[in-house]
Amino acid sequence: MKRTVFNRSTEDVGNIVEFGHVNVRVPDQQRAIVFYLMGLGLTRDPYLRTGIDNAWINVGSCQFHLPVGPAQVLRGVVGLVMPDLDALMARLASVQSLLKNTHFSFVRTDASVDVTCPWGNRIRVHAPDPARFGRMRLGMPYVEIDTTPGTAPGIARFYTEVLGAPAYSGVEAAGAVFARIPMGLSESLVFRETGRALPPFDGHHVQITVADFSGVHRRLLERGLITEESNESQYRFQDITDLDTGAVLATLEHEVRSMRHPLYGRALVNRQADDPSES
Repeated sequence: MKRTVFNRSTEDVGNIVEFGHVNVRVPDQQRAIVFYLMGLGLTRDPYLRTGIDNAWINVGSCQFHLPVGPAQVLRGVVGLVMPDLDALMARLASVQSLLKNTHFSFVRTDASVDVTCPWGNRIRVHAPDPARFGRMRLGMPYVEIDTTPGTAPGIARFYTEVLGAPAYSGVEAAGAVFARIPMGLSESLVFRETGRALPPFDGHHVQITVADFSGVHRRLLERGLITEESNESQYRFQDITDLDTGAVLATLEHEVRSMRHPLYGRALVNRQADDPSES
């Protein structure tokens, strides 16, 4: 009997067991609701942050967090998967008049819809694609961060050795150098080198959950990188550094949670935006 040989490493999850949310401040919650709910067709979390000072927007198993305040713009692109791009285009067209005199725009390409929110955040929406996104039909498969030339290999090493993630760097067919950090079962954080000038970091953040909570904390603390001791289940850091020299390679605030955090693995409500009953 012939024995099948599998590459078992393809099933590894790594230490970052969950990608939770992207957090950017918005100056106007009403316009945020128009864009994220009426335009993109996402779902406001019905249980948490239901007031007028913050909104949590569900997209599959991930979220956007939108506290009210001076606008923050992610230095990169948030990737989404949605089941029907034609319906998305119709929804976006329907809110144009409500978002006039803002940065809002959208354009369809062969493979995606590129959308800009009222304050300049870029979102790229894809149709489901098993070859790229597995079984995901609604979700946030990646967040891309722009980074300066020469930093991607060091960033991959940082996530591998400090965060315990199976990160790697490489060169795309178009020549762009990148670092990819798989997170959870279906998401990735991607740093892509660019020659464009990057704006100053404005405090936006992403949230992750790690299994080896104390080990990551110890390694960050040894390097003086912890920026906030939030509570027993959470801490924060923002600088990603060269492990040999200590030089800062990239800055992105990370809200790091343990698997004992009360919100870990919480099931999120996602309405079907294209259901006629929602009209």
